[in-house]
Amino acid sequence: MGEFVSVEVADQIATIRLDRPKMNALNGQVQLEIAEAARLVDADPQVQAVILYGGARVFAAGADIKEMADMSYADMAPHSRTLQACFTAVAQIGKPVIAAITGYALGGGCELALCADFRVAGESAKLGQPEILLGIIPGAGGTQRLPRLIGPARAKDLIFTGRHVPAAEAREMGLVDRVVPDEQVYTAALEWAATFVGGPAIALRAAKQAVDQGLEVDLDTGLEIERLQFSALFATDDAKIGMRAFAEKSKPKFTGQ
Repeated sequence: MGEFVSVEVADQIATIRLDRPKMNALNGQVQLEIAEAARLVDADPQVQAVILYGGARVFAAGADIKEMADMSYADMAPHSRTLQACFTAVAQIGKPVIAAITGYALGGGCELALCADFRVAGESAKLGQPEILLGIIPGAGGTQRLPRLIGPARAKDLIFTGRHVPAAEAREMGLVDRVVPDEQVYTAALEWAATFVGGPAIALRAAKQAVDQGLEVDLDTGLEIERLQFSALFATDDAKIGMRAFAEKSKPKFTGQ
């Protein structure tokens, strides 16, 4: 697809693959290619789950510091808007998204992983937001998605210190969901993604939107988002198929309609 980002689809699972040697540094071109890949898999009705993967060696070690080093405020102001928009495109994929993390997921790499619904990490993986060590702060969602995931105190610890968090600790704090042997990371992500294949795609999209949008608002507004999504699903064939199968004690065969 792109020079550094490709999309491979097999068995209704799409893998968005980063491949910019040696460390998958996320320069401007990679960011745009990630956004294009996200829009592609979101729009493809054959894709029912998505994996973010940087290869067996590293997920993504962060932004391209060489590219940013000489930027002024006038340069970064519009670039940062593009950066956030590219990552938000991943967060807005209306299907289950799993980040398969090997090696490093640092800075922008960690922020990209935060855009997934779930994270599987290898035992030797390290995650973190080391921007503070460069005299800056996370700019692709780290100060916002990270505290929403692990709480403000733990997020401040990682952001204020810039330390690298080993996989086991990341699992304990909720930064990753599963830790597996390094060589099993992609396989584990595939197995997890496969559990969503054949599921009710419209309901999964509605559930994801209800949770994600609800986190941004007060409880009453969140409940209204839920109510509207819940009610709308009764206009789908999948809802009828699912409830009929339940009554008949059979396995539903959802159509995505």
